[in-house]
Amino acid sequence: MLQRILVSAAAGLIALLAACGSSGPAAPAARPGASHGSPGGAGSAPAAGQSPATGQAPVPAESNPPGDIPDTTAYVPYQSVAGHFLLRVPEGWSRSTTASSSTFSSNLNSITAAWMPMASAPSVSTARSVTIPALRASTLAFRLQSVRSVKLAGGTAIEIVYQVNSPPNSVTGRQYRLVIERFELQRAGRAAVIALSSAVGSDNVDPWQTVSESFRWM
Repeated sequence: MLQRILVSAAAGLIALLAACGSSGPAAPAARPGASHGSPGGAGSAPAAGQSPATGQAPVPAESNPPGDIPDTTAYVPYQSVAGHFLLRVPEGWSRSTTASSSTFSSNLNSITAAWMPMASAPSVSTARSVTIPALRASTLAFRLQSVRSVKLAGGTAIEIVYQVNSPPNSVTGRQYRLVIERFELQRAGRAAVIALSSAVGSDNVDPWQTVSESFRWM
């Protein structure tokens, strides 16, 4: 179940990249948390903290979330021939692959690497005008935390940090509150998106830094 959810999310990453790559001049920047309307009618706004696509409120964060990545975790290289990049991922995590993405997962943690052609580099402006509204419309109880340009060892990236609800478990209906750290990079007509997801409250700062700083173009 979790792997199907993660593969579906990877497909969403590709769609968002395509939107950024094919868009013309950026629209006026959206304010973090601003409403972009809803299917209920033009200009209608969701309640605070809710997603226009679902009207779902954020679920409470776990007091002891199952998700800390052990300090003893070993990292192994993952090479995407199609995406022209190299990344280090935790050894032993399950892997799901599509034609344009790979997702590695363990418990509530996941790493999705997606790729596609892109003519121009992403920016904070395009993130606010294209990517963030698309994420808000397509995820459950989206809440933006930050968007900025950052320097990684593999190049300049646009970092978007946000929270969402996980889809309900097909058996129990239970949901978790997730925090996702998303990096968008571009070089020579190619784009890569690295999305690092874990339960809110997990202490994965060091593992996620290890993964993001390992990114290299090939």
